[in-house]
Amino acid sequence: MIVQLPDLAASADLAQRIAAALRAGDVVALSGGLGAGKTTLARAIIAALGHEGEVPSPSFAIIEVYDPPAVRLPLIHADFYRLEDPAEADEIGLDDYRQGAALLAEWPENAGGFAHEPACLSILLESTENGRQAIVTAGSDWLERGSWT
Repeated sequence: MIVQLPDLAASADLAQRIAAALRAGDVVALSGGLGAGKTTLARAIIAALGHEGEVPSPSFAIIEVYDPPAVRLPLIHADFYRLEDPAEADEIGLDDYRQGAALLAEWPENAGGFAHEPACLSILLESTENGRQAIVTAGSDWLERGSWT
């Protein structure tokens, strides 16, 4: 599925739909080049889950944790840009963080990828002449929901 994102309102709409369907155990894998809008979309999803206020980029911390009641469900926002080897995701305890939480993963390929997981929603963000577009590939768990499309 390709979703045109000509402006922030369109990104916020996509974020709302994703947040409404998001469950513990899900992964939203955000890929694309530098400046493609990964962090912007992640911030919009976090806001749609109920978080108010600033959402820091996890570029240096690698992982930011959000817990209820600040958000609807436990959430991990990770930026794997600085990982040089997927084994580093294990070293930082990613699996422990993921227990009972949803994961927003920027640069997922640097952590070994998540597309093989049935609960993964992969989103490739690209710049276009009219803003951005999201190329969305849904795992089987997401396909069964249907309500987010």
